[in-house]
Amino acid sequence: MNLTVNVKQNDNDIQVKIAGEIDVYSAPSLREKLVPLAEQGADIHICLKDVSYMDSTGLGVFVGVFKTVKKEGGSLKLENLSDRLIRLFEITGLKDIIDISAKSEGGVQ
Repeated sequence: MNLTVNVKQNDNDIQVKIAGEIDVYSAPSLREKLVPLAEQGADIHICLKDVSYMDSTGLGVFVGVFKTVKKEGGSLKLENLSDRLIRLFEITGLKDIIDISAKSEGGVQ
């Protein structure tokens, strides 16, 4: 399955919607799209509602984006995670580091 990434930017607020599978094949292109956004130091809300699968390479992308956005003074929120994705963040301990939510709070649908 392909991965699609849609970005809407309003000044210091960036909303990203990701759909598809985040795996070893799609993670590099996802990283290429997200890191430049993180380097802006903006507040980034990422909707994962339509992500059907994510492996450890996907987690690595989000850890890298998180580190970059924090270094640049912005924030990162992952929204609309399925129970399966929330569990993945829980068992890796990343839920305590990265702001995640099962519902949208930043308007990303």
